[in-house]
Amino acid sequence: MPKPLPSPPGAHSALSRRERQIVDILYRRGRATAADVMHELPGSPSDSTVRTQLRVLEEKGHVRHEEEGLRYVYLPAVPRRAARKPALRHLVDTFFDGSAANVVSALLGGEAARLSDEELDRIADLVAKARKEGTK
Repeated sequence: MPKPLPSPPGAHSALSRRERQIVDILYRRGRATAADVMHELPGSPSDSTVRTQLRVLEEKGHVRHEEEGLRYVYLPAVPRRAARKPALRHLVDTFFDGSAANVVSALLGGEAARLSDEELDRIADLVAKARKEGTK
């Protein structure tokens, strides 16, 4: 019987903490072997545990692999740009009651001192552009 095709990311319930850590490593590095992932994970997981979790993530459609000689090299299945918007929407919905204003307020509240003038100018430009597009 043929193996079922993986479902697209987002079609499954949220990733477990460990699965999220693995996917984060792959996004940060771009590509990694199971050994690379194992060395970056907290808690010293076993090699077989990491390989099993990578296989599960691949079955779920979050990760893919390429063969390089005798090694599997794992990559995120979805480019970072494509994953960014749904991840941000989840963050905004979960922690900021779905409000972009609450996100900006949190960023500018205690963190405003850490934003450079260039970052503040960019935010102001984005707000002006959103305002202009909203009136069309």
